[in-house]
Amino acid sequence: MHPDLIAFVPARAGSKGLPGKNTKNLCGKPLYRHSVDSALDAGISKVFVSTDIDEIFSHSLPRNVTVVRRPPELARDTTTMAEVLLEFLNSTHHGSGTVVLLQPTSPLRRSDHIQAGLRLFSDGDCSLVMSVCEANSGVLKWGQLAGDRFQPLSDPRFCFANRQSLPPVYRPNGALYVFDADSFRINRDFSPASVKVVQMSSLESLDIDTLEDFSKCEETILQRLSQ
Repeated sequence: MHPDLIAFVPARAGSKGLPGKNTKNLCGKPLYRHSVDSALDAGISKVFVSTDIDEIFSHSLPRNVTVVRRPPELARDTTTMAEVLLEFLNSTHHGSGTVVLLQPTSPLRRSDHIQAGLRLFSDGDCSLVMSVCEANSGVLKWGQLAGDRFQPLSDPRFCFANRQSLPPVYRPNGALYVFDADSFRINRDFSPASVKVVQMSSLESLDIDTLEDFSKCEETILQRLSQ
């Protein structure tokens, strides 16, 4: 792996759906550690955990994992990921190179998904690689209202098509983003200029927001371990 490559794991304390979820024990280790370990397993030698959770600073972590303090003003419900990343890139990681963003609420993302994303990004003909999963094609029938007028979100013909004839639709699942540090500093956000994707299954794309999500992830990981 290139020495300028880093992984970034944002682990915020606040969660209304499942309080304390980022440090909640999932199959023998805190939730955020699944993302840290997937980065290390993918061959990334520098991992940063950005957090406002005091407990994480006392955890025993591999020496190539650095925990950085998240400023309180960037640990609110309204804080965007772009703001968190910019603060980190401007105050802690001043170097160039590739950044892999791994959100801890996606513990079913595997190291081979990360490696696939890095291979795509290394081709040099995209501004961003992100993970996606297949979604309900019925959204192609949807639209917005302008007064009393219906404005289709996509091809108007889809509004009246049989559901079975609609083309596949994919959504970002939030599990993996690969981008250039310098470009992010300039754009101050993810660049949509040219986006490549790593496809993941709907199950692998499960994002933990509730106790039910957590339990489903736990069941899936235990099934993996038993195989």
